[in-house]
Amino acid sequence: MHHALASLNKSLGDKLNIYQGDAFTVLSQLAKQANARAVYWNRCYEPQSIARDGLIKSSFKDTGLEVQSYNGSLLWEPWQVLKKDATPYKVFTPYYRRGCLQKPAPRRPLAEPTNMHLLKIESSLRLEDLSLLPAIDWDKKIHEHWDISEEGAKDRLDEFVFNGIQDYREGRNFPNKKNVSRLSPYFHFGQISVNTAWYAANDAAALIDNEANLDTFLSELGWREFSYYLLYHFPALPTENLQPRFNIFPWAENTEVELRAWKKGKTGYPLVDAGMRELWETGYMHNRVRMVVGSFMVKNLLIHWHKGEQWFWDCLVDADLASNSASWQWIAGCGADAAPFFRIFNPITQSEKFDKQGDYIRRFVPELANMPAKYIHAPWLAPAEILASAGVKIGKDYPAPIVDIKESRERALAAFKMTKNDVI
Repeated sequence: MHHALASLNKSLGDKLNIYQGDAFTVLSQLAKQANARAVYWNRCYEPQSIARDGLIKSSFKDTGLEVQSYNGSLLWEPWQVLKKDATPYKVFTPYYRRGCLQKPAPRRPLAEPTNMHLLKIESSLRLEDLSLLPAIDWDKKIHEHWDISEEGAKDRLDEFVFNGIQDYREGRNFPNKKNVSRLSPYFHFGQISVNTAWYAANDAAALIDNEANLDTFLSELGWREFSYYLLYHFPALPTENLQPRFNIFPWAENTEVELRAWKKGKTGYPLVDAGMRELWETGYMHNRVRMVVGSFMVKNLLIHWHKGEQWFWDCLVDADLASNSASWQWIAGCGADAAPFFRIFNPITQSEKFDKQGDYIRRFVPELANMPAKYIHAPWLAPAEILASAGVKIGKDYPAPIVDIKESRERALAAFKMTKNDVI
C-alpha cells in the first residue's frame, strides 16, 4: 500500500491528498472547505465498504450535493448478472458463459486525462504519516520481487501478453514456467485495471497461436469476477460455509504443531514446503501450488480453512477479501462451485507431474538442491546412499513427513461422510 500510494502521488504530480479517520467526517469537512458541488468515487465491494459508502452517499444527497459512484475495478457489476429467476449464480461456468459473456462487453479503459487541475491541500497528511512500512525492514526481500508502480504493472502485462500467454492453458500449471500473469497484486492495489488486462489480451489475439490460451486467461479474469460476485451476494463468505453441510464437519483439534509446520514450509512434503516458502519469501504463490498446499492443510491435516485464509491474508501481496475467501472455500469443498471434498491433491504425484525435474523445489527448498529428480518429490523414500550423497539426513536436514498421505486421505474421507446427512 505504501509503495502503491507513492506511485499514485508521483503520477499526480505530488498532489495526492491523504487523510486518516472516519470517511464521512473527513469527506464532509473537505466538501465544506472546497465549497464542493459534487463528490465522485469508485465503488468498493466488501460488505463493510458497501454499508459505509451507502450511508455517505445518502447523507450527502440530503445536503444537496451531487454524488456519483462508478465501477473502477470489475468487468461486470455483481447485480447485473443474474439467472432468469433473478437469483445469483452459484456455479462458475454458467455465470461466466451464460451470464457475463451475454452482457454488453466490459468498458474499454479511457486514456489518461490531460486536463486535470489538481489542488494540494495543506491539511493533507504525508504518506509517511500513515506509518505503513514496518519498523523492522523485513519487507525488503519481498520488495525485490515487485516493481510496485503503474509502470511496473504495464511492463508486467506487456511481458505476459507477448510471451506468457502463448502457452497459458497448459503452462500455467507448472510453477517453474513463466506462464502466469502475476497481475493480481496490481489489480488489488490499483496500478492497473482488470479492464486494461482484458482488452490487452483481446487486442493481442492475432499474436496468440492457440485461441484456447486466450479463452483460458479471460476465464481466469472471470474467476476473479466470480469471487467478487459471491462476496456481494453472500456477504458472509469470509466466515461462513456457503454449503451448510460443512457446519458439522469434524475439524481436527490441537493442530498447533501441524499448522506451524505448514506455515514454515516444514511438512516433509517438498512441493508443499516450496510453496509455503515461496509465499514467505515473495508474498506470492503459484496458483497450482496454492491448490496443493490448501488441499494438504484442509484435508490431510483437517485444519479449518479459516486458518489458511488468515495466513494467506497476512502473507500474500495480492491478498483480497473476495478472492481469498472464495478460493479457500473452493479448496475446502464448502463454497460455490467448489472442488469436491473427496478431490484430495496428492503432493507427491502433483510434484512429479508439474515439477518433474524438481527445479521449483530446489529454488525454495535449497536443502534438497542436490537430490536427484527421481527422489526429490519424496526424499524419505530415497536409498540411504542417495541421501548421503545429496547431503540430506531426513529428520535433521529436512523434516520427515508430518502425516501419512494415504492414512490422512482416508481420515479426511471418513470425516466428509459425517456431513452427508445435513441439509445442502
